[in-house]
Formats: sequence, C-alpha cells, structure tokens
Amino acid sequence: MRRTLQHARKPLMTPRSSRFEGRFALPDIDATETLGRRIAAGLARGDLVTLEGDLGAGKTTLARAILRGLGVAEDVPSPTFTLVQVYETARLPVRHVDLYRVEDPMEIDELGLDEALGEGAALVEWPEHGSGRLPEPSLHVQLTADDARQAAVSGDARWKEFLGG
Repeated sequence: MRRTLQHARKPLMTPRSSRFEGRFALPDIDATETLGRRIAAGLARGDLVTLEGDLGAGKTTLARAILRGLGVAEDVPSPTFTLVQVYETARLPVRHVDLYRVEDPMEIDELGLDEALGEGAALVEWPEHGSGRLPEPSLHVQLTADDARQAAVSGDARWKEFLGG
C-alpha cells in the first residue's frame, strides 16, 4: 500500500485567489540573506518550504539564511549526506532535508516529515526527488542562476505579509 505524507493542518490544494507569488533578484549574498530573514519571519509550525533549483542555484545558501534568520548561530552544513539536520530554534524546531541522494521515494517516509511538521517546520531541498510523496508546501522557492540569480516564490496568501508584493 502506497503511503504519502499528510499533514492535517494543510489543505491539499489552495485556491489561486488565496496564493502569493513573487520574484526576487538575488545578485549577492546580502540579497539572499534578506530573503532568508523574511521567510524566517513568517515560518510557523506546519510549514513546509521547498527549495528547488539546479546544482549551485543557492538552495543551501538560502536554507542557511532562513536558519540564521531564526537565530541559528552554529554551522549549517548541507544535509546532502545525512539527509536531515535538525535545529532547535527559539521559535520552533526546523528540519533541513536534502532529497538529492534519495533513490527510492519510499525512503521519504523514513525521514519523519509528518512529525517535523507537527512539531515545527521543514526546509526541503530537491523536492522534485519526492515523487509526489511530500505534502503541499506552504511556500515553494524556485531558484535560478542562469543570467542573473533569482527566486520565484509561491505560497499561501499569508506570505505576502512577510515577502511583500
């Protein structure tokens, strides 16, 4: 029987009229840090933030910026080999997950995302490796580094308060 992660607080589909969409230029690390702080300000229990983009697009850099915005002072390594790093922040626990090395989508069930979203929030890099086994994200960030690094952001309408637009 196929089991998918479900989180009771999140609807499977959010009507388009109650969505936020925005684009942010990320010409330097300061711009990425600013976006990370703004996302951190809006992060709440049950939030799944997905970070998608090619290698080198800035997924881990943005995840670090979000965690720093939550007050994490320790080193924030990429979870590529450990798959999950857990951070206890003053506001809520956050799991930083990297699905790049996941070969079988069934492995995702073992990562404890249901528990993570019940207790806090999760930042997930390479969500496309989740093959439909992830809940609907409250915020999705598509990072590109073609001509100029930028972030296309979409999510629940409440993100407008934190990200503008």
